Amino acid sequence: MLKAYSVMLGVLRELRPVLVQIEKHDRDLGNQLRRASASVVLNVAEGGGSSGGTRTARYRTALGYVERVDEKMLDALDHVRAILARVVR
Repeated sequence: MLKAYSVMLGVLRELRPVLVQIEKHDRDLGNQLRRASASVVLNVAEGGGSSGGTRTARYRTALGYVERVDEKMLDALDHVRAILARVVR
């Protein structure tokens, strides 16, 4: 099993309080986030138990529609997140 599976399970545990907060304001968005994150975990697990093209397909599904994200964009998004987190404290 890929390390990504156990990491994603940990992310889901930590994400739970965040989802509860989101659902207080937007139940549908919280539900969508729960389903999407559960889908990632399930597809990683299915990929781990598969081989060949099926394994690749499951991992691609877990990854989503985006195969590659520019590191600069990830850094910029993290920067925005950090700024917003400081502003709302």
